[in-house]
Amino acid sequence: MSTQVPRLLAGLVDDAAVFPPGSASLPDAVAAHRRQHRVGWYADLVGPLLVPASAVTAGELDSLVGPADRSAPEDPLVIGLIGDTGIDQLPFALSLLASFDVRVRQIEVPVAKRSEDPQPGLAALLDLVPRLPDGLDVSAEVPLTWGLMEALDTIAGARAAGMPVAAKFRTGGLAAELFPTPAELAAVICACRDRDLPFKLTAGLHHAIRHIDPETGFTHHGFVNVLAATLAARDGAGTVGVAELLATTDPARVVEPARARRDEPRPLWIGYGSCSVVEPLTDLIRLGLVNGGYEQ
Repeated sequence: MSTQVPRLLAGLVDDAAVFPPGSASLPDAVAAHRRQHRVGWYADLVGPLLVPASAVTAGELDSLVGPADRSAPEDPLVIGLIGDTGIDQLPFALSLLASFDVRVRQIEVPVAKRSEDPQPGLAALLDLVPRLPDGLDVSAEVPLTWGLMEALDTIAGARAAGMPVAAKFRTGGLAAELFPTPAELAAVICACRDRDLPFKLTAGLHHAIRHIDPETGFTHHGFVNVLAATLAARDGAGTVGVAELLATTDPARVVEPARARRDEPRPLWIGYGSCSVVEPLTDLIRLGLVNGGYEQ
């Protein structure tokens, strides 16, 4: 078996080291991303370093990356910009980044709080997208509450019209209500499948298999559960079958479907942010979905 990361897992885990619960300092996160994750044998598993817009506007990246026009640049730092300062502040953050040796691959921004109608925020974001630099992928984070399906219709319509937009959903957090049930997440995955709409996930996906966190008592989704569920949805499974895969704690039920499709591109699910790259990598090695960097 090759030491390379299987195609199914390529770019699955964005480096969210600066976000809770890891909460690394930005200097430590940049150093680890560049010196470990980008040069390690598992580099193909790892997406960009996720950086909050607030850190950019506060100048926290300035001393960590060189100017864009230096004579002997290193490979630019590839980042995903998280719009924690709001949709209207994204152009300002991007203008600051333009002066440095940084390549922004993606933007992810919430369009509403859980109690809000997502449509006004979506409208503002979609109005901004044509004015963003070329080559940026944009993910609109939509709350898993009322107005969700209409929001997915709006995003899918914009994507069909040529905008590089996708959906993003929160699958965990500091409160129990931020963890969708298997049935709720299955409905969302199937809704994206029905609209041919790529999606991202964030929060709570700390381990491969569904489990209970012993410290909080919260039940976390497993990222390999999500992978198997997404594969099943793409193959035509309904919400009940998809929910069963999300709910299982039996590794064999979700690992084997992933192993069988390991050489195929991952459908629909763009990936997710994890405050630790090592934790999901360790789980994947333990489950035999990657081989730990050694030839077999």
